[in-house]
Formats: sequence, structure tokens, C-alpha cells
Amino acid sequence: MPAVVRGGKRQSGRGQAQRGAPQGRMANVGRMDMSPRVVVACLIGGVVVVGAILATGARAERISASAIEKFDAATVGMGLKLRNVHVSGASPEALGHVQRAVGLYQDQPIVSLDLNAVRERVEQVGWVKEARVVRLLPDTIIVDVTEHNRLAVWQVGGRAQVIDTDGLVIEGADPGRYPELPLIVGKGADQAAADIVPLLRQRPRLMSRIDALVRVDERRWDLRLKDGALIQLPAVDQESALIRLDALDQRERLLDLGFARVDLRTPEEVAVRPSEGTA
Repeated sequence: MPAVVRGGKRQSGRGQAQRGAPQGRMANVGRMDMSPRVVVACLIGGVVVVGAILATGARAERISASAIEKFDAATVGMGLKLRNVHVSGASPEALGHVQRAVGLYQDQPIVSLDLNAVRERVEQVGWVKEARVVRLLPDTIIVDVTEHNRLAVWQVGGRAQVIDTDGLVIEGADPGRYPELPLIVGKGADQAAADIVPLLRQRPRLMSRIDALVRVDERRWDLRLKDGALIQLPAVDQESALIRLDALDQRERLLDLGFARVDLRTPEEVAVRPSEGTA
């Protein structure tokens, strides 16, 4: 009987030890280090998680509006709020439009900003071909834009518009601000300009004398010079025709002497009509 009693006491002692152990572990958890370093690490971890969710486009499904508000309040309290927006790559003409399209405001929570939405707004600006938006914590957004390359001023139906190298109209661009761009005229000139303009730019002596490039029957070009002369190019192999013109100009200084018309439409031939008064 005493043996039973002693065994019971031993069992009771082990039970007390087992019950005491969890209490000790919970006490240790209660003393977990919550230093500022740990708090920052936890918040940064939360930023990473939220960033991953935002990147998948599943914010609405994965995080409730109230949770976002609480998270924004916590990050703003740590100084993670918008203070600077830097725009690069924008011309003076486009800069104001890009800045308005960014659509952000001072002290806005920066961590939960939808960068894709900002990029899409910026790319709706007529000058902008593409944009890249970068978040630099704690307080900066960088918007880097690539604008459409301005190729020429296209005049058709009495209206002048700036076009890019793909023949697309750059909405909002003022043709009057680009006197250095060549003037192309006529239906279909916008789509054909990318082939002829680079060839002419390789010939600055000729290019400086051109007043307008006129598209004829949507198949070939007439080059109208500032002195009223006319150069007629063929529908195909324009470069070969310009090479023939180059050779004639080098030999005869044709562009300096003046002429009424140069017809390059026939392969391997150059027909020159002298201007009035030219011997």
C-alpha cells in the first residue's frame, strides 16, 4: 500500500513538472524582443507580401479594404509616404501633361500605390510611347517615359499633325513647335514617310533645299524645293534615283545652278528641265 502511495506521489510530481513547462515557454514568448529593429523587419516583411499580392493583380481578392487602410496607416506612421515624384525622359512640351497624368499627391501612402495604374495613365498621354514607374522607399516615385520619335509634320485635308516613325499621329503635339521637321503632304504620306525621310536626311545638301514632300497618287513622291523647283521620284527604288541625282549634282553642281524640274521616274535616266533664263 505504501508503494502505491509513493508511486502516486512520483506521478503527481511528474504531472506538476509537465504542467509547469508550457507555462515557462509562454513566459518566454511574452518576453519576445520587440525592439524597433524587429518592428521594422516585420513591417518590411509585410510590404514584401503586399507587394507580391499587388504584383499578381489580386489585391481586391486577397486583401480587404480595411486591411489596406490599416496597413497604409502603419506604413505612413513609419515615414513610408510619398514626398517626391521624379519624371525623366519627357520633353518640355510633354512634361506638364505627364505630371498631371501621374495623378499622385503629397504624403500619399507609397507602399500600396498601384504602379501599373500610374503607368497606364502616363501612357495615355499623346507624346508617350511607353513608361516605366519605379517605387523607391521610403518616399520617392520615379516615372521614366519614352516618347514617340517625331518624324515629320503631315498635312492633309488642310490640317497639320506631327507623326512618329510608325506614321502615328502624336496627339497634342503642336506642329508649329517643330519647324525643323520635314513637311509631308497628301493622303498616304504618313505611312510612306518612314521610307523616304531617312534617305533625304543622309543628303543634307538636298534636304536643306526641300520645302515639302508631296505624295502623288499614294504611290510616289514629288520633292518641292524652296525655290519652286520640282524633283520627281519613282514609285520604286527611290534610293537608286537619289544616287543618280547625287552623281549629277557632284558633277554639275545642279542644286546650285537651279532647274525647273528633275525627272527621276525612269530607271537609269535623269531628265532635267532648266529654269527660265538658264542658258
